[in-house]
Amino acid sequence: MEEFAIYTRFSAPPPCQAPRSSSPATPSPSLLFSSHTTKPLTLGPGLRHIPPSTITAALSGPLHTDPRKNALWIENNGGRYIPVQGDLVICSMHHSSVDAYHCSITPYTAPATLPQLAFEGASKKTRPVLAPGALVYARVSVAGKHMEPELECVHPGTGKAEGLGPLKGGMVWDVSLGMARRLLLPASKMREQGGLVLLELLAEKVRFEIAVGRNGRVWVDGGCEGDAGGGEGGRGDG
Repeated sequence: MEEFAIYTRFSAPPPCQAPRSSSPATPSPSLLFSSHTTKPLTLGPGLRHIPPSTITAALSGPLHTDPRKNALWIENNGGRYIPVQGDLVICSMHHSSVDAYHCSITPYTAPATLPQLAFEGASKKTRPVLAPGALVYARVSVAGKHMEPELECVHPGTGKAEGLGPLKGGMVWDVSLGMARRLLLPASKMREQGGLVLLELLAEKVRFEIAVGRNGRVWVDGGCEGDAGGGEGGRGDG
């Protein structure tokens, strides 16, 4: 997500009247999104900032707000995934170069760049060896309309993996972008924002590990046959 130090009113639709047309729309009614006066406004997927103080919709769909984070985004269940800075994605290794891996986030976007040293504790001798087709759980570190996305497998502040990195074993499923967002919601917001309690219920019966990508991909590893109990080993930040 992008952050802007903007504290004025913007043109955008209220949540219940967000544009649903087949083409992107420019919101019109004036709406004060948050009572914050010092916290920068964070723009998520589907919104574009036009300096100095205009926000327009780049996608059709309902407008969502998060007052605590002072964040706005448009939810679009269909269409193509557009990489956004900070998103967690499941990508597959396409090919490698001297100092980077080139990974496919979606079949219709240019390969994203994943530096070979963008892993926890990685060096030229200890960096992971990824073969073509290998799955990686990564965070989008750089994204823009006219540039190839860049990925990382460490937290930018701590340098720790925090669940990111190569995904070994398991199976991958494709889901809608809306389903992926719901699966990534933290437990505290599941009820109020349409999240799913399915994973919590399954974790009470079966031991498994899961990674959810905002690009509409879900990886699940159930471990060895006969494993049960012990809770969920989720790799996502939900």
